[in-house]
Amino acid sequence: MDSLTLRQLDRIIEMAWEDRTPFEAILFQFGLSEKEVIKLMRSNLRESTFKRWRKRVNSGVSQKHLKKRNPGIDRFKSSRQRIISQNRISKR
Repeated sequence: MDSLTLRQLDRIIEMAWEDRTPFEAILFQFGLSEKEVIKLMRSNLRESTFKRWRKRVNSGVSQKHLKKRNPGIDRFKSSRQRIISQNRISKR
């Protein structure tokens, strides 16, 4: 986790904030477990922001856990999102 670039760190935080991006997608792209993402968020966000994020993740609004997702959703990214391969965005 210490070897992450600033760009990777920004992307992980962005993915963690997105309600429909599951922790499994972060694990797949960056090799960080849910516990590691929580630790990363705690160390990079203000305390009040971190608490708001955790409350949202644990609420019924967020679908951060695959078990809470609609079984019909079988992909990590939106069909409208540009092609991403191992977090290398093709035309940014």
